[in-house]
Amino acid sequence: MQIIDSHCHLDRLDLSAFGGSVESVLAHAKSLSVEKFLCVCIDLEHFDDVFSLAKKYPQIYASVGVHPCSMHVREPSIEELLTLANTDNVIAIGETGLDYFHIEKTTANWQRERFRRHIIVSKHSGKPMIIHMRDAKQDTLKIMREEHAEQGVMHCFSEDWETAKAALDLGFYISFSGIITFNNAKALRAVAKKVPLDRLLVETDAPYLTPAPYRGKANTPAYTYYVVEKIAEICAQSIETIADATTNNFKRLFSI
Repeated sequence: MQIIDSHCHLDRLDLSAFGGSVESVLAHAKSLSVEKFLCVCIDLEHFDDVFSLAKKYPQIYASVGVHPCSMHVREPSIEELLTLANTDNVIAIGETGLDYFHIEKTTANWQRERFRRHIIVSKHSGKPMIIHMRDAKQDTLKIMREEHAEQGVMHCFSEDWETAKAALDLGFYISFSGIITFNNAKALRAVAKKVPLDRLLVETDAPYLTPAPYRGKANTPAYTYYVVEKIAEICAQSIETIADATTNNFKRLFSI
C-alpha cells in the first residue's frame, strides 16, 4: 500500500517536533505508508526552499506559484512562472486561487488578476493547477470557466456538493485534508461520499489542519494516513482501496 500526500508545506514544518530532520519526517511518513509528497510553493521568495527539497529527495515533488493571501511579496509574471515551471521537479502550478476570508472581495482585484495569470501558465506549461478557494466559490468557478482552466485539483476542499460537482464538471479533482476528520465536518463527509473514486485526492496541508487523533498538535505528512482512514470509513471501503485509488489519481493528474 502506498499513500501520497498531494499537498503539504515541508519547507515550513517545525522539524523539531518530528525528529529534527527532513529524513526523520520522511521515515515517520513511510511507517504509515505515506511515501510521496507534493511540497507546495506559496511565494517566489521561498521557491528555492521548496525546489531544493524536490531536487534532494526523489519522493518529493514541487510546485511553483503565489498564494492568494501572500501579500507584500514579489508579484509573479507569466514569464517568470513559466521559466520556474520548466523542470521535471516542478509538477504543478500554484497554490493559487481566491480567498475572501482574509481579504475583502471588493479590494481583491489583484487576487483575481494573479489567479488568471496562474491559469494561463498552467495551460501553457501543461502542468495542473493547485487551487485554493475560501469564501470565494462563485468567483473562483467563474474565473476558471472564463479562462478555460483545464486541469488541476481543488485543494483542501471544504465547500458543498454543488461546488464540488461544478469543479468535477470542469475536469478537476477534489482533495480532502484533515478537516474531514473534525467533529464538525459532517456536511463535508457527505460531500466526500459523493466524489467519484477516480477523482479523489488526499492531503495534510501540513503544518496546518492536523487531523484527528492528533488535532491540536503539530501536523506532518505522515498523518495523510488518517485522512485516508476516514474516507475509507465514509465510503465503506478498505483503507487499501482508498490508498490505491488516490495514489493512482495523483499519478494520472500530475503525469508521474
